[in-house]
Amino acid sequence: MTPAFRFGHASARNWRMAAKASLEALEPLPAGANLGFVYFSEHYSGEAEALLGWLVDRTGVRDWVGSVGIGVIATGTEYLEEPALALMVGAFPPDSFQVFSGASMPPRAGARTRSGAHAADFAVVHGDPGSDDMPGLIEDMSHKVESGFLVGGLSSSRMRTLQIANGVLHGGLSGVVFSSDIRVATRLTQGCAPLRAGAGEAPRVHRVTKCERNIIVLLDGRPALDVFREDVGDDLARDLNRAAHLILAGLPIPASDTGDYLVRNLVGIDTRNRLIAIGAPVEPGMPIMFCRRGGAAAREDLQRMLKSIALALGGEPAAGLYYSCLGRGANMFGAKSAEMQMIRDELGNFPMVGFFANGEISHDRLYGYTGVLTLFV
Repeated sequence: MTPAFRFGHASARNWRMAAKASLEALEPLPAGANLGFVYFSEHYSGEAEALLGWLVDRTGVRDWVGSVGIGVIATGTEYLEEPALALMVGAFPPDSFQVFSGASMPPRAGARTRSGAHAADFAVVHGDPGSDDMPGLIEDMSHKVESGFLVGGLSSSRMRTLQIANGVLHGGLSGVVFSSDIRVATRLTQGCAPLRAGAGEAPRVHRVTKCERNIIVLLDGRPALDVFREDVGDDLARDLNRAAHLILAGLPIPASDTGDYLVRNLVGIDTRNRLIAIGAPVEPGMPIMFCRRGGAAAREDLQRMLKSIALALGGEPAAGLYYSCLGRGANMFGAKSAEMQMIRDELGNFPMVGFFANGEISHDRLYGYTGVLTLFV
């Protein structure tokens, strides 16, 4: 069964004005509406409890999940660093979802619904970037769902990093688990492209041969900085400060059949000892490649991802959730809402909400500079 959805969004000076405008766009609610998604800018975070209470009272929907964000997303629209709110409600089959947090655990492994479906098949999650070992929490949660698949993002705010999960929460991981009765399609898009020797060539993948914590001493048996300079080319090699802002470390995911990789920042360059440091621990034998971020690479990869998921769907989705990195949006695509408009133009004018995250979650890993799209089909 495909759930029915409605959505609304608005920008206003205060949360009550934004909520009223969003609800007017959302009404009438789908018959049997029982789950809501709410994403709100940090301008409203001080009154998040009042906002949630108002939504429950006005809609009658008791289960809500969501997050604060420096930017809020809706179909064809992004609100970055401005007061805004995006809402979406769905009418899901009974027993097909369960909101969870540290105070309310998801269904136990192997549990079944009355229809015989897996009670915990996949999950939409929101996390606190300040929590210890967030990658470990994500991996642990992935083991609690049958598919092993999570999607979501880390809350982003200059103030309080809040999550919504039938209450206003701070810290850890929360969200909603769906049963296998709910059909979804999900894809990830990168905001950079691996460096290659030439057009049509395979990415230049190196092996760490000596390292300490997050410091790479040798790549392929050679000083790491020498290899880095060769890969980035003469212009960037002469301006390492600029290179450190444009170039990222890509860590290929073992056994990925799509060439997937995690992106981590360069956090240090030691010209005297010819070392580089990245924002993740490394081990001898680990593969690594260098990637260049930029608008052209992001647009190309987003278009590739959208065509891939459109081909798999064969029709317009019922609704969607999108989690984009804070470093994307107009910063990467060159115009406000260009990223969201690409999604709408390729897949249709369906209900979609989300936010600009401080880290994006896909499957069992934490990413950066990516967009994670999930469609209800």
